[in-house]
Amino acid sequence: MAGKRSAPRPSGLLRAARLSTGQWVACVATALAIIASLGGYTWYQGIVGNITTAQVDTDQWDRPTSVEGVMNILIIGSDVRSGENAEYGDAEGERPDTMLIASVNVDSGAATLVNLPRDLVVDLPGCEPSEGHQGMSAQSGMLNSAMTFGGVGCQWSTVEQVTGVHLDHFVMMDFGGFKDIVDAVGGVEMCVPEPIEDPKAHLSLDAGLQTLNGEDSLGFVRSRYGQGDGSDLSRIERQQEFMGAMLRQVLSSDVMASPVTVTNFLGAVTDSITTDEDLTIDTMADIAISMREVDLERVQFVTVPNGQHPADPNRIIMSDAAPALFEAVNNGTLMPEEEEEEDAGGEEAEAAPEPSEISVEVLNNTGIEGLAGEVEGVLLGEGYTVTGTGNPTERLPAATTVYYAPGEEAAADLLAGSLDQAATEEVAGLEQTLELVIGADWTGFADDGSEVSVTEDLGGSTAADDGQSAC
Repeated sequence: MAGKRSAPRPSGLLRAARLSTGQWVACVATALAIIASLGGYTWYQGIVGNITTAQVDTDQWDRPTSVEGVMNILIIGSDVRSGENAEYGDAEGERPDTMLIASVNVDSGAATLVNLPRDLVVDLPGCEPSEGHQGMSAQSGMLNSAMTFGGVGCQWSTVEQVTGVHLDHFVMMDFGGFKDIVDAVGGVEMCVPEPIEDPKAHLSLDAGLQTLNGEDSLGFVRSRYGQGDGSDLSRIERQQEFMGAMLRQVLSSDVMASPVTVTNFLGAVTDSITTDEDLTIDTMADIAISMREVDLERVQFVTVPNGQHPADPNRIIMSDAAPALFEAVNNGTLMPEEEEEEDAGGEEAEAAPEPSEISVEVLNNTGIEGLAGEVEGVLLGEGYTVTGTGNPTERLPAATTVYYAPGEEAAADLLAGSLDQAATEEVAGLEQTLELVIGADWTGFADDGSEVSVTEDLGGSTAADDGQSAC
């Protein structure tokens, strides 16, 4: 069931009015980064009040656990070929031309956009028939085919069950809407290393740095056979480049300082997107405010880890690294690229010590026989020098504590950080760097594999990567 969203409550507009000019600009810029991915969300929807909504009953399937402080939004760029989109050829049904998960960590102000390739073959769950859709039985097939058979609700269910990521909302946009949004902000400056001729994408571009209007931008992000190796993965890389370029342009120009531009932008967005009924203005205001200070290094793009399908060279499957990525998305533990901190004198902060530089004595204050020896084995495997084990005689804390010699706080923090829970305390007279006293609250070592770096571990990129050296 689809309809128009009703007018927002006055409280949402009053909240918006309290934002400073700088915060307004940053909020809009953050929204643009996600909108550029052929979808988006905007907490300004209530100003115009004409966003189309769709009802999705998420009680129909078993759902992944939702984690507080993490907002995951399914972004769908639809390739439906009716109405204004008929000029882009014939295609049966409605299916995602582009699909990704936008994961916003409202606590850290970071956003990660995970592309889900349309050539990705997965085990699709069954979906019941719905209005205008025949439904489907459980089968192996392309991830984006769920929408064709069961509508947006089936696509939502499929992505959740395949990835294990709890999706809070969805946003969908078609070709025409994407073009209108790009035109509303005056186009996007892109580096085109080589001339492009792709009739299927309605695209003809010369090489060089140039500003793409809505039509050319749509061709650029859809182009598959006129660039690269013709694969969907190559196309996704260009889409990520475009997203970053759009965000950089907005942050480094006066686009959002113009009332006319902002008005045109808001009109294009609200005319173009479909959302679920629960994506309220208050929810979007909370997201935008949490990300009001946009840092390009904290807006990340990554494609789900994948490899060639064993039975079809034109299809791909998820690789062994995919579950760790999805777990990190759902838990909010994706790690943005961090710049080296500098002290007041402009020097780089002192590097953290390596385990091999740290000596530690392990003492067991729990009464659990052999626990100190077990911990010793783990620490030795991590590279620490263990000077001895036993039971404490001088310091007997109830809570696990890492005692450290004066000047060795960094070493204590490193060891304590590898434990599930531990306090640190300075003490004079230690013969070694640290003394670990295991208390009654001992719950073991932390899961050091829970944090995933998009750039270092998964080959992703950030919005700060401008790529203009190729021009």
